[in-house]
Amino acid sequence: MKVFVHGWLHKINLTRRLYSLRRYYHVETLFNGTLVTGGRDQETTGFAWWSGNARLINLSGKLLGAHVAHAGLIVFWAGAMNLFEVAHFIPEKPMYEQGLILLPHLATLGYGVGPGGEVIDTFPYFVSGVVHLISSAVLGFGGIYHSVLGPETLEESFPFFGYVWKDKNKMTTILGIHLILLGLGAWLLVLKASYFGGVYDTWAPGGGDIRIITDATISPVVIFGYLLKSPFGGDGWIVSVDNMEDIIGGHIWIGTLEILGGIWHITTKPWPWARRAFVWSGEAYLSYSLGAISVMGFIACCMSWFNNTAYPSEFYGPTGPEASQSQAFTFLVRDQRLGANVASAQGPTGLGKYLMRSPTGEIIFGGETMRFWDFRGPWLEPLRGPNGLDLNKL
Repeated sequence: MKVFVHGWLHKINLTRRLYSLRRYYHVETLFNGTLVTGGRDQETTGFAWWSGNARLINLSGKLLGAHVAHAGLIVFWAGAMNLFEVAHFIPEKPMYEQGLILLPHLATLGYGVGPGGEVIDTFPYFVSGVVHLISSAVLGFGGIYHSVLGPETLEESFPFFGYVWKDKNKMTTILGIHLILLGLGAWLLVLKASYFGGVYDTWAPGGGDIRIITDATISPVVIFGYLLKSPFGGDGWIVSVDNMEDIIGGHIWIGTLEILGGIWHITTKPWPWARRAFVWSGEAYLSYSLGAISVMGFIACCMSWFNNTAYPSEFYGPTGPEASQSQAFTFLVRDQRLGANVASAQGPTGLGKYLMRSPTGEIIFGGETMRFWDFRGPWLEPLRGPNGLDLNKL
C-alpha cells in the first residue's frame, strides 16, 4: 500500500511539473525523441517540435515573440508583394487583367488614381511598399528579441501584459483592447474618406472618380436595415450596399460600437452565464478566432463577387452578374446594328432573346442573364427608365 501511495505521489508531482499534463493536453509522439528545439523538447512540454506555438502555451513572453515575428512576416509579404506589383505594373492595362491583388485596394482608397479609375501616379504605391518593409524589419527585430532575449513569461516583469488563459477577467480585458483597436481601424477609413483625400467612388458622375464623402449615412434605420435584409434574391443582405455614403456611415457605426464595446469589456467582468457558456483556454480562443475569420471570409467572398461599390470593377474586374449583363448588352448592340428587332425577337424557348419582363414587370435583358435582372451598375443605370430598360435609350 505504501509503495502504491508513493507511486501515486510521484505521478502527482510529475503532473505538477508538466503544465501540458496538468491542463490535460494530449501528448504527441516524436519520430525522433531526442530532437530538441529551442530548449523545449517533448518531455518537458508534452508537445512534439512540429506542434509550434503549443509548446509556448504557458510562456507568455515567448508566445509574444512568436506573434510579433508572425506579424513581421505578414507585413514583409505585403511590402514585398506591393513593390513587386509596382515594378510589373502596366498603366495601359486594367489592374484585374494583370493579376494584381494589392494595388486595387490602394486604388480603392483613392491613392494614385484619377477620373475613370485611371492610374496617374504610382509613387504612393511605392511608398506603401517601402513603409511596410521598414515596419516588417521593426516587427522582425521585436519578434527575435522576445523569442531569444526577452523574459519567458511576462507576469513577473510586466504584470499588465501578463495573463493566464483561465483568468476570465483578464481575457475579457484583452478582448476589449482588441475591439478598441478594430474600432480605431474603422474610423481611420472614415477619416480618410471624409477629410484626407477621399476614396474612389465608381458611382461618381462621369464614370467614377475620387470623392470626399461629406454626408455619410448615420441613420440607424438605413445602416441596420442592411442586416435585416434577406441574403437571398434581390435583397442581398449587407452585400446590397450601393453607395459610398452608406459604406462610410456603416464604418462610423461599427467603429463607434467596437470602441464602446471595448471599453465595456475592459471595465466589466463577464456575467455568470458567459463564464459557464464558454471554454476558457488558449485553444478555445484560437477556435473562436478561426470561426470568426471564416465567417468574415465568406462575407468578403460575396462582397467581392457581387458588390461593385466596395470593390470597383475598374480595379477588381466586373462582378459575376455584371459580366453576364454586359455580355448580353454587347450582343444586343451587335445584333441591333445588324438589323435585329431587339424589342420583339424571341429565343428558342419562346422567351425574349434580348429583352424580357422581370418578375416585377420591369424590362430587363433576356436570355441566360435574366437571373441577374436586379443587377445595378454605373454603366447600366443611365439606360433605365421608369419601367426598367428604356427602348429609346437602347
